[in-house]
Amino acid sequence: MRKTFIDTLVKEAKKDERIFLVCPDIGYSVLEVFRDQFPNRFLNVGVAEQNAISIAAGLALTGYIPFVYTIMPFVVMRPFEQIRIDVAYMNTNVRIVGVGAGFSYGAAGATHHSLEDIAIMRVLPGMTVICPGDPWEVQQSVKASINYKGPVYFRLGKQGEPILNDKTSSYQIGKATLIRNGDHVHLISTSNTLEISCKVAEALSSQNINCSVTSMHTMKPFDVNYINSLLETCKPIFTIEEHYIVGGLGSAVSEVIAESKFNPLFKRFGVNDQFSHYVGGQDFIRDKFGINTEIITQEILELLKKEK
Repeated sequence: MRKTFIDTLVKEAKKDERIFLVCPDIGYSVLEVFRDQFPNRFLNVGVAEQNAISIAAGLALTGYIPFVYTIMPFVVMRPFEQIRIDVAYMNTNVRIVGVGAGFSYGAAGATHHSLEDIAIMRVLPGMTVICPGDPWEVQQSVKASINYKGPVYFRLGKQGEPILNDKTSSYQIGKATLIRNGDHVHLISTSNTLEISCKVAEALSSQNINCSVTSMHTMKPFDVNYINSLLETCKPIFTIEEHYIVGGLGSAVSEVIAESKFNPLFKRFGVNDQFSHYVGGQDFIRDKFGINTEIITQEILELLKKEK
């Protein structure tokens, strides 16, 4: 996803001189292509994430469209006060780009894991939260953000995620994208678990359970109308995310269900209220927390069996 991000940003920067890229001493082997082509619109501020956000807010106030790029914990948690005041409160056109969704930086330990960012960013008034599920959604979201008003947060994976949308897909900020049709069960995914969701749907189809798969690529503004349309089918709904189930996709869908007249079979798949003390590859840690095709498929089958 991160390569698609920078490739798309370079293409847009060739057409729009307002685009500016700020980084706090990171992005080597990724950002050089932008730096080399637009040296006057690139700034490495050093290891100073709070300063990066405030500089970006100042650039936005002078008419630029600044993108601040770094690893998620250091672009969301460390400079949160500056995001809250200089970006959200002042409603500046800053684009905050976090790379390394969930356990992407698994080997670096808990300091580099990102399981709280959606919850933190969606609570801020006026903040748009975009969590692409594949490189195509990254491309479309970056392009759509150029003339979008107000602050935007991007949550990107970094593990060479496959393209899962097809030529019939359409993209709009704030509108969910249907990846796969199905009328027995609804799977809703956000960010880098879209591939897992598609694999779960395939596994369930072998059990004659026809699943729809939805990419909730925008977590805020949240597509409430779409969730209500799923509720009207009176079919089970399962959310899948590599994020804490508190404050993430599962919480957002729960909020819609709680205010509706429906009571579907519903379960959130994600990380429970605990830190990871595992260090290793992303798939290794996912397995430890049950975020994989086999475990999710089995749990859904057991829930469906109990429901009968």
